[in-house]
This record gives sequence, C-alpha cells and structure tokens, in this order.
Amino acid sequence: MAGYTKSLKNLIEAFGKLPGIGSRTAERLAYHILKSSRDEAMELAYAIRDVKKNIRNCSICFNIAETDPCEICSDPDRDSTKICVVEDHKDLLALEATGEYKGHYHVLMGHIAPLEDTGPEDLTIDKLIERVQKFGVKEIILATNPNAEGDMTALHIAERLKPSKVKITRLARGVAAGSSLEYANKAVLADAITGRTAL
Repeated sequence: MAGYTKSLKNLIEAFGKLPGIGSRTAERLAYHILKSSRDEAMELAYAIRDVKKNIRNCSICFNIAETDPCEICSDPDRDSTKICVVEDHKDLLALEATGEYKGHYHVLMGHIAPLEDTGPEDLTIDKLIERVQKFGVKEIILATNPNAEGDMTALHIAERLKPSKVKITRLARGVAAGSSLEYANKAVLADAITGRTAL
C-alpha cells in the first residue's frame, strides 16, 4: 500500500477483515473516518469498545446481554416452563421479532457439524440438559435451522432429552429447508412457532 500513512493502512486492513468488506469498500470506509470529525470517529471507536467491554453471554441461556441473567431470563412474565432452543443469538432475535413466543430460550452457540470439527461437546447442550433437570421445564422447542446440520443437532438433543420425559417439539416447516432463521420473514416465523410439531 504505497502512498498510505501507516495509520491509514492499518485502518484499511482492519476494515478489510470484516465479513463482506472488499479492499475498495475498506478503503472508502477508512477515508470516511479520516474525513469525519474527531467526535464522530471517536463515537464509533467508543461504540466498538463498549460492545467488547460490556456484552457477555447470559449464564443461564447463553444469549448475549449486558446483565447476567439477561432480560429475558429475568422477566417474571415469561413462561419458564418452555425453552426454545436456537443455534445463535440472531435466531433468537428473529423469533422475538414475531411477538408470538413468550417463553425462555437456550442458545447453543452453533450446531453439530462434523465437517467443521464441531461436536456436541462444543455446544451448550449439557447446560440445556441441566436446565431441564433442575427447573421443571415442560416443553423444549427445537428451533435449529432447517438444514442438515440443524436437523442433526435437533435429533441429538431429542435423544439426550428422552430420559427426562419432557415434551419435545420442532418448528413447523413453514421455514424453508436449507434456509437460516435470521433471513426468514416475521409471518413465516410466526406460523412456524405456532404450528410447531412434536418429535
């Protein structure tokens, strides 16, 4: 990167590491920051700092939060006898946006994917089993993505939960196979959660 100052080069390289950002976009973003006022640039810097400093995983459901337990786990108006199991935080947000579900959640932090070297022990499945055993959970809603990895993960969890006699349901297939929950629209997700089926 001849002609760039060291600081600008470092900023362009940092933006270039973000997903979906090519070299041209990274350069445009860096120049935008360079032309911004000091206050605007520092506002962005502080926002990044605060995200890394303040956000953690809830010790109960593993949702991202600034308090522990998170707002959902702390809400006395939510139904603690139901736990909706999702792969990641973005799936939880997608389901919350429907306004249809009033229970608790459990974030797996991924899915079982042997080709990616991710097994059940890499997820929060053991913590889910503990919650079911300790807190009188009546229903587990498996809301993993409707693809091979999501189905494999759901089947594994269902097998692990068999001895507990808890009711296990799966989202209705209003969600297209092979898709991701975060990209499904609210109406499709609302239909899927209200039309969930037993496994």
